[in-house]
Amino acid sequence: MNSSVIAEAVRDGAPVVKSVRVQALTLTSFRNYERASLTFRTEGAALLGDNGHGKTNLLEAIYYLELFRSARGARDRDLVRFGDAGFHVVAELDGSPRGALRIAAGYDAATQKKKVSVDNVEVTRLSDAIGAVPAVLFSPADVALVRGAPAERRRFLDVMLALADRGYLLALQRYRQALAQRNAALRALNGHARDAESLDAVAAFEPALADAGAIMLTKRHAWAADAAPAYADTLDAIGERTSVSLSLKRSAAGKVDDSEMAAWLRTTFAAQRAHDVRRGTTHTGPHRDEVQLLLDGRDLRSFGSNGQQRSAAIALRMLEARTLHSALGTAPLLLLDDPFAELDADRSARILGLLGSRGLGQVVLAVPRIEDIPRALTGLQTVRVHQGTLRPDA
Repeated sequence: MNSSVIAEAVRDGAPVVKSVRVQALTLTSFRNYERASLTFRTEGAALLGDNGHGKTNLLEAIYYLELFRSARGARDRDLVRFGDAGFHVVAELDGSPRGALRIAAGYDAATQKKKVSVDNVEVTRLSDAIGAVPAVLFSPADVALVRGAPAERRRFLDVMLALADRGYLLALQRYRQALAQRNAALRALNGHARDAESLDAVAAFEPALADAGAIMLTKRHAWAADAAPAYADTLDAIGERTSVSLSLKRSAAGKVDDSEMAAWLRTTFAAQRAHDVRRGTTHTGPHRDEVQLLLDGRDLRSFGSNGQQRSAAIALRMLEARTLHSALGTAPLLLLDDPFAELDADRSARILGLLGSRGLGQVVLAVPRIEDIPRALTGLQTVRVHQGTLRPDA
């Protein structure tokens, strides 16, 4: 690891850390790529090219191997190159929490089926492969984490904790299944509790909902307690001088010890049952909680400036990188989709310095021009992207 990027981090006192690295990537019929392959150097690469030629598509392909879904919310069939039968993405990795491995994902448009393999062995459940490629994607679109509805921040929290903690992933899957079943039972009543048997059909799913929800809430609270001071410190280091805070806001009031969480949720679901029947949906639980971001005691979503909201979004992504690094013992890939386009050079340098303070892992940066590469990343190999083709510079 003797690149100028790592050398600069070491000179600045940052540790050289274990990190996940993509050694090679192959795309077939993914977005605008007919077929493309790229071998990565240890420190990563800087993708250069005009907008619309495939830089973001390549970052999306790498991120796809983390969750097996589009980072931009696209359906699998919309990721297939126009007119082709499906797509295939393959990466050779080193430094993954699971060791060196080959991970591949493919989608067949005709059957609408997805196939994922790890070291050439097809997995029967996607959850067995999720997180094998830990990565954090930074982009200007991240401002939706702050400006968007509470569901945006819940998804951010759920994805991050599911990647960091398999126990959370399993609880989240059980919770969503039980929630869907309870809501289906509520809708079947059509707004009327006809008899005790009908209500029992709703209540039948509440123990599973409460048990899984208790695990989720306990782990969420632990993360929020740890992340809140780090969030404030990060924004201060970026240059935000006002008072900021991060907290987890429950859909139902009251403080409950972790040991009593499941019992509290059961009681809450029972108390809300008649109300939920009238509305046809479950109104209380982890699926309605929110990550609350405040600025001087007011909602950042409503009262923050454009610059403050962008800084807060970057701070959330930095918390994601910190969380994955701490949980997995390896620095995740940093996928940077021109995230500093609307920030001044000083703030960009501060952010990169903070990212590097724990040891800078592999970076894949996408920017239009070579002069857009931040000074701290000028040692990255440059790769020209033009109409779905890749040409590494010497």
